[in-house]
Amino acid sequence: MAQEVVNSSEEIVLREEIDHVRLITLNQPRQLNVISRIVVSLLAENLEKWEKDDSAELILIKGAGRAFSAGGDLRMFYDGRNKKDSCLEVVYRMYWLCYHIHTYKKTHVSLVHGISMGGGASLMVPMKFSVVTEKTVFATPEASIGFHTDCGFSYMHSRLPGHLGEFLALTGARLNGKELVAAGLATHFVPSEKLPELEKRLISLNSGNENAVRSVIEEFSVEVQPDEDSVLKRQSIIDECFSKQTVVEIIKSFELEASKEGNGWIGAVLKGLRRSSSTGLQITLRSIREGRKQSLAECLKKEFRLTINILRSTISGDVYEGIRALTIDKDNAPKWDPPSLDKVDDKLIDQVFQPFQTHLELQIPEKEECRWDGKYENSTYATLKLD
Repeated sequence: MAQEVVNSSEEIVLREEIDHVRLITLNQPRQLNVISRIVVSLLAENLEKWEKDDSAELILIKGAGRAFSAGGDLRMFYDGRNKKDSCLEVVYRMYWLCYHIHTYKKTHVSLVHGISMGGGASLMVPMKFSVVTEKTVFATPEASIGFHTDCGFSYMHSRLPGHLGEFLALTGARLNGKELVAAGLATHFVPSEKLPELEKRLISLNSGNENAVRSVIEEFSVEVQPDEDSVLKRQSIIDECFSKQTVVEIIKSFELEASKEGNGWIGAVLKGLRRSSSTGLQITLRSIREGRKQSLAECLKKEFRLTINILRSTISGDVYEGIRALTIDKDNAPKWDPPSLDKVDDKLIDQVFQPFQTHLELQIPEKEECRWDGKYENSTYATLKLD
């Protein structure tokens, strides 16, 4: 069985071609396999090549070390804060890639051992098969740092049971492997000690036949249920509180529930909510709510607008303050602007949701025969002279 290993110069992404199987390994374990410019480019390049290659039938993706992927490279965003649209290209390419992962024509499997957060989880949830373990940790904590739930999660979260999506997006609550399967955010739970053998079996299967792949995974997977203290066992409280119209009403309702016997778990969640960016919370809630009525393409186009407006500090610089407090100075003491929910101007929130001119939107291909069109290099942005 012929095997070709193609590495980038720094081995950030390892790509192996093993007969009819293609294996991607995110290979920055010390950086928790963050998604950088080169990672996005290599993923898009290879996924397109393999979808068009009749000899490629099964795509596997995993992360090296203790993380699958911790998400976007926050330092990259922070370092570009004083240069207009310094990260526009990588944002465009990432959201365009997200659409193609969701709609991919070959069988793809993610083997998710460890941290899978934010944009990193966009390489897990949409896959035909997503395998998690007892060491998998998932979260979408973007709102807490003045950002929003992106990479297609305004589409995915808005389709979770009840108002679980709002809860996960606003609180950044973590889910473990068992909870991910129960919530429908992963397809199978496999004990971590069995994951290497599962990978070997999938490679030796040498086929992208969906039923055959499922059968192999099911040989290793086990039936699991959330623990009794899981947030998924609190769905009625979540639905009661997170169905409210505004973030202020959600927090008030949550505070009321916290005062009731047996709801001690709410205290820590409330503390996190109160410490989060008011602007990030407002944008995130609206995005999830709009996502319920939007297609995947519409959600990604909206998320692109939101991200570009947030990175441009169109209405607030909270995202840079949030990144500074979390990863640069690590003082965990962000100074938000505005500082509280009652100071957030709804008209300014409206502003970041406004559509761009047609040629400046994320270009999602509308016809199947053109599905790999719309690349950044063919977009208006690639030829614009930025200020």
